[in-house]
Amino acid sequence: MCTRFAAVTVLTGYRARVRVVTSRTGYSRPVHAAPGGSSMAVVRFHLDSTLTPSQALAVLTDFGPSRPREWPSIDAGHFVVHARGANWAEVTEGTAAAWERARYEWDADTARVTITTLDSKLFGAGGGWTFRMTPQGAGSRVDVELTRTPATAKGKLLAAVLPLVGPSSLRKSFAGPLRTAA
Repeated sequence: MCTRFAAVTVLTGYRARVRVVTSRTGYSRPVHAAPGGSSMAVVRFHLDSTLTPSQALAVLTDFGPSRPREWPSIDAGHFVVHARGANWAEVTEGTAAAWERARYEWDADTARVTITTLDSKLFGAGGGWTFRMTPQGAGSRVDVELTRTPATAKGKLLAAVLPLVGPSSLRKSFAGPLRTAA
């Protein structure tokens, strides 16, 4: 079952609070508060991939020179591998408008990739991504969770609309690399 979300901004004094409303239940919940009182946007969705869990994990953790060509949200001028180990990497990737330095950690046995934001143009440290791959037919289901703590005014605006527009735009950006239907 697919649940649709809408972000509703509630103004209280000079502060705007964002609540996420589900169309299935009509109930709303606030966007999570991060330590220090700033709003934290959390987006969850899943993708159906033709890749097996191990193949999807390999795509997510391939930091070779072809990465900027494979991922539409990464340009070559904003892609740097700072350090790499057997099951982790620290990279800067993105575009001039939205880049982040992050630590990737993965476990092939559990088919899970965790990406922790260390620095970002728009968002604060500590947020990030979690990808969990499970077998599904000949491919896999990829469950994605994105957490963002805004660090700038533009980041706060993006965090407010992320629950509304994030899932569909992110699905499109993952469609090529993870071989999904957009």
